[in-house]
Amino acid sequence: MYLVSLHKINGNYMKNKLLLLLCLVCSIGVWGQKTEKPFKAYIYNNVYDIYMQLNLYDNNIKVPGHDLYGELPGFLGKKNNSYSWLITSAKMKSDSHAELVLINDTGSDDLTATLTIKNDTTYVLKQGKGSTLKVPNKGKWQKLPSEIVFIKK
Repeated sequence: MYLVSLHKINGNYMKNKLLLLLCLVCSIGVWGQKTEKPFKAYIYNNVYDIYMQLNLYDNNIKVPGHDLYGELPGFLGKKNNSYSWLITSAKMKSDSHAELVLINDTGSDDLTATLTIKNDTTYVLKQGKGSTLKVPNKGKWQKLPSEIVFIKK
């Protein structure tokens, strides 16, 4: 009788221990997940050969070839060209909406813009007050539309 009771207790103990171990293993995936930071991204637009490098959380982006400016929230660059629009300040209004202030790399033009996240991979930059975004293209200045769709890489 004593052996049967002891076996029954040990059997329940082992089941509980196994169940606890299973719960622990399943919860590791939840603890290991990264906090989503949608405004820390590399986004691009192949139509205009432009891209944006962003980190609106830490403001630690260095613009290639423009170390003089130090660390910034990000920049808009042209592929195969060193011309850039620098994001000098950024305010996140929500998890999917930010207000940006940009200047060109010579400091002669500036503008405000909004960056909105439509889904996991689509961002929309909308120009506001100030200068018009323009980038060099085949020896001429190319004006960019007031709304530009970017895709997250």
